[in-house]
Amino acid sequence: MLRKDRYRAFVEYFSAHNPDAQTELNYSNPFELLVAVILSAQCTDKRINQVTPALFERFPNPESLAAASIDEVYAYIKSVSYPNNKAKHLVGMAQRLITDFGGTVPDNIIDLQRLPGVGRKTANVIASVVYQAPAIAVDTHVFRVANRIGLTDAKTPLAAEKQLMKHLPRETLSIAHHWLILHGRYICIARKPKCGDCPITWMCRYYDRLHNRKTEITKNENN
Repeated sequence: MLRKDRYRAFVEYFSAHNPDAQTELNYSNPFELLVAVILSAQCTDKRINQVTPALFERFPNPESLAAASIDEVYAYIKSVSYPNNKAKHLVGMAQRLITDFGGTVPDNIIDLQRLPGVGRKTANVIASVVYQAPAIAVDTHVFRVANRIGLTDAKTPLAAEKQLMKHLPRETLSIAHHWLILHGRYICIARKPKCGDCPITWMCRYYDRLHNRKTEITKNENN
């Protein structure tokens, strides 16, 4: 299958079967999503959703979080990965939001990356989810699945991002991020992908190679 055909098949399938894909993080405004995404680095969305209700109740806005001590924030997030660093990042992020952006979450990737704890992936998530910007965040799920399916052949997340940005229709970039994440989270998992449950093996380069390899092994065993 040619790359352009694979991209077309990918978009057509998920547009029909998961047209409303969205983040599994719970939030009610841009500030809450920014906090949740910072916390979600190397941690599950399920765990973050367990932590954030109390955190958001105590710190409902940048002003309250900016005035908090790192130790107080740590107490609310100690069950997530790297809580010490994330507590520092959250307080610093809130303070920068106030001093540089008037308490408003920036709407572009460059300004978002000026915030403590916000790298390119987080910035892309906020820009695409909140502001519907033509951006796609490449986390471990997106990187793995895009390469396995055959949408990309990238060696780095940035290279994968550039390839996806080039070949995906502009209007699908935001939702394609969620298609890839959810497929990687529940079907195309890292260590043992559930190819038997996968509905898109017919377009998947990984499955095609795996199937051909098994066929070749069977032929050799029968000779």
